[in-house]
Amino acid sequence: MPFRATSILVLSLVWLLAVGGVSAQDSAPTEYQIKAAFLYNFAKFVEWPPSAFSENNSPIVIGILGENPFGNDLVKTVRDKTLNNRPLVIKEFHSPVEATNCHILFISTSEKARLPQILEALREVSVLTVGEMDRFTEAGGMINFVREGNKIRFQINEVAAKSAGLKVSSKLLSLAFRPPR
Repeated sequence: MPFRATSILVLSLVWLLAVGGVSAQDSAPTEYQIKAAFLYNFAKFVEWPPSAFSENNSPIVIGILGENPFGNDLVKTVRDKTLNNRPLVIKEFHSPVEATNCHILFISTSEKARLPQILEALREVSVLTVGEMDRFTEAGGMINFVREGNKIRFQINEVAAKSAGLKVSSKLLSLAFRPPR
């Protein structure tokens, strides 16, 4: 268990450094700066089917459905970054139908009451759904942020990801939080 905890800490620090880092003069990153770094890095560890992109250089679109809790943190995190020669773009969506045109979708807690309808609308679309709600992965969401003490962790519903045609890296799966039973 200590090795796993150390691995998570090291990976989290690497991710923070990859998105601009934190200098000694800076304060600790905020919750949503950390979550923005996670979203960026999820894109590195998930493979979409070729049909998810119209062209070889089409952008990877990270969407937000509902109220945006990130402010400008997510935009700053992905600014001028590319993955596999694809630029990253942030878009805000107001309906699940609009969101079918993105690759990673953060579903805000403001959408909790509509969650079943949102997940149903995205069920057969290659969109990685990410949330921060109780029972999000049990409801069919793919990645859920959870707080463990003062740490931000994540759970993965690999079955939901596979059914959407997404391949989640074993490295990412190994870091996922599994609550004690």
